[in-house]
Amino acid sequence: MNRWLLWLPLVLFGMFFAAVAVGLMIPKDNIIESKMVGKPMPAFALPAAIEQRPALSSADLKQGKPTLLNIFASWCVPCIAEAPQLLALQQAGVEINAIASRDTPEDVANFLNRWGNPYTRIGTDTTSRVQLAVGSSGVPETFVIDGNGIIVYQHIGEIRPEDVPKLLELLEEAE
Repeated sequence: MNRWLLWLPLVLFGMFFAAVAVGLMIPKDNIIESKMVGKPMPAFALPAAIEQRPALSSADLKQGKPTLLNIFASWCVPCIAEAPQLLALQQAGVEINAIASRDTPEDVANFLNRWGNPYTRIGTDTTSRVQLAVGSSGVPETFVIDGNGIIVYQHIGEIRPEDVPKLLELLEEAE
């Protein structure tokens, strides 16, 4: 009996180690996806984030032409990484609107001056109310919106060069 008690801590540690190893080898999908895909954009009207661009409302996303809605922040490092791809999409003729999340006008202006401004309209969402209403779990996130204001696709995280063709295809399909 005493021998068994001596081995008990080692057996318990082995079981713990095995459980951790299995958890690390089998990745879980912890990405939060919007339940709004396939639904109309929630009604909102945000003030302009900077003077150089008009404000953004849900009505602006129902103009008959598909658009991208990019949720970003000046303090977001992945937002910097996606800036060249957003500029490439704009140069390809894509209309991109934005929501600046939990930001100040000065910081948004500095971000856009430094990394480029591909946006037609930029609304400021200081409380993240609209961001949460569309089902966004963080920044950056980009939504493909059809011409009727229906959310047809959600891209979580920064847009990488390999994502651009898919977004262009989705925008074309949304027409």
